[in-house]
Amino acid sequence: MAGKEHIPVVLAISGHDPGGGAGIQADIEAVASMGCHAASVISCLTVQDTREIKRVQPVDAMLMVEQARAILEDLPVQAVKIGLLGSVTAVEVVHTLLQEYDDLPVVLDPILAAGGDGRSLADPELIAAMTELLFPQTTILTPNSLEARRLSPAADTLDACGQALLAQGCEYVLITGAHEPGETVQNRLYGNHRLLETYQWERLPYSYHGSGCTLASAIAALLAQGVDPMVAVHEAQDYTWQTLQAGYQIGSGQHQPDRFFWSSILEED
Repeated sequence: MAGKEHIPVVLAISGHDPGGGAGIQADIEAVASMGCHAASVISCLTVQDTREIKRVQPVDAMLMVEQARAILEDLPVQAVKIGLLGSVTAVEVVHTLLQEYDDLPVVLDPILAAGGDGRSLADPELIAAMTELLFPQTTILTPNSLEARRLSPAADTLDACGQALLAQGCEYVLITGAHEPGETVQNRLYGNHRLLETYQWERLPYSYHGSGCTLASAIAALLAQGVDPMVAVHEAQDYTWQTLQAGYQIGSGQHQPDRFFWSSILEED
């Protein structure tokens, strides 16, 4: 156990999914799988299963602040991952916290709708608050293509969406393409006012609950270890694809990623 006191810490801020496929549990599993310690702040409670979200209840903003400060003042946090926030007030308090810790890399997964039934989880006011307050503090934004279009409605192509999101203050934007047609999935990374890289991944046959959380958390864990952002983006995609390939259907809806797929491989060896 020697040296464990130096394990990188990732602060994950997101909602709680009682089914364990997405949200804070997905963050914790992905961060732990990538070799980091996950500290968590619950932003909202949800009633959901693998098919749909039935209810979202934001946590009191002051309770969120207290959770975060308890972690930030005690643990050596080296990266922040943000998922579902649930309210404008939550966006505001996270913005204030990030101002105080502006040296930390931030990965923002802008969750706007439920993965299963597509229910909207962000109204125009919440989207505007995220865009104005959080995007300028974001190291890597990880929207899927549907979210990218909703966040930049004036853009007429995904490339235009990427450029528009960079212009709103993000350092990098990774737009994932599983919702787009095609035999393969194309993910696009933007930065420095241009398209930096296009990644091709084999399209898997199922719909997955928590894939976006997994990807964003894996990126955050790699950034916490000092990995270059472009390397972190590629390695996190590879990890996420493998969690999906090894995924399983435990309920009656979407499949869930196996974020510890590598443990089975080790057992086989």
